[in-house]
Formats: sequence, C-alpha cells, structure tokens
Amino acid sequence: MTGAAREKEAKLLHPFFISLGGTLLMAALFTDFMYSSNGLMQWSNFSAWLIIGGLVLALLSAIVLATEVALGRAGTIRRLDFILLAAAVVLSVVNVLVHTRDAWTSVVPTGIMLSAIVALLLLVAGIRGWTVTAPRAPVRQSESWA
Repeated sequence: MTGAAREKEAKLLHPFFISLGGTLLMAALFTDFMYSSNGLMQWSNFSAWLIIGGLVLALLSAIVLATEVALGRAGTIRRLDFILLAAAVVLSVVNVLVHTRDAWTSVVPTGIMLSAIVALLLLVAGIRGWTVTAPRAPVRQSESWA
C-alpha cells in the first residue's frame, strides 16, 4: 500500500460533522443578537431552527464517532475536546428549551447568554481541530524482514 493510500485511509469523518453542527450552533448567537436588537420574532424562530439543526448534526457526528471508534479507525478519546463538545451539546439542549418560551424571554437574557457560551466553547473546539480523538499512529510496514 502506498503512502498516499495509507494517508487516505487515516481520514476521519466525525470532525466534518462536528464542524457542520458547530457552525449552526454558533450562527444561533448571531440570530439571537439580531432578535435582541430589533425584536422581530422571526429571528428567534431562526435561532431555534439553527439550534435544532446543530443538535441533529451533533447526534449524527456522535453516531459517526462511535462507528469510527468501533471499527478501530479512530484513536483514543481526548477528554478536553470531548468535554468541550459535550458541554456545548448539553447547553444547546437547554437553549432550545429556553427558545420555546414566548416573546422576549425566549432570547433575552438567558437565550443569548447560552448561545454566547456555546459559541465560545465551539470556538475553542474549532481552534483545536473539531476532533474528539487523538490521531492513530500509522501502521508502517518494515522495508526488510531480516
């Protein structure tokens, strides 16, 4: 197997799905800010939709991560990255429940505060690479059998 083929094999899918979900959850901060600045209820609806979409993608990324770990494609779970993403998901579940309230209290002040905390957690996770696992050491075939 060539080095390029081995490199292709080592690519993990879960960081892609984590980044997609994280992007939606971070976008909810913008729509919360827009609602708090003009009071148009549709911005609150957008926030709830973005949070739900982010949570669906978080579930999908968890399924992909579990599959990669079960198949042995992923390395060990890095605790800090897992805690950052798990905290963002838990706070987003609380946030979507907050966004079900009526009118102004659906966003201000609790919803926007939760969105800001989630965005900060996800920003740190994004800087760290959107991955939850440590890279696996590539299996190298020895050149000589002697």
